[in-house]
Amino acid sequence: MNKTELIEAAATEADISKAAAGRALDAILGAVVKAVAKGDSVTLIGFGAFKSSKRAARTGRNPQTGKEMKIAATTVPRFTAGAGFKAAVAGKKAAKKK
Repeated sequence: MNKTELIEAAATEADISKAAAGRALDAILGAVVKAVAKGDSVTLIGFGAFKSSKRAARTGRNPQTGKEMKIAATTVPRFTAGAGFKAAVAGKKAAKKK
């Protein structure tokens, strides 16, 4: 499913126009990107969590020449799937909390 198909599905499910669904999706994605870029985490209960993670500097190897090369430290986005999402993908019902 690509972005256009996701917008169409959201518009149908929420009974709104495709334009409104597109604006809503863009706003949500923009908010998630801004928050994670700032260092905050975004948690959607049952779906998952978006957060930033630091990757340490390391030594790699060029596969063509075999020479070692330094790879700089960087910050990367991470997504961790929630229990409900994992259960849905596995075809199981989500376990209810007590």
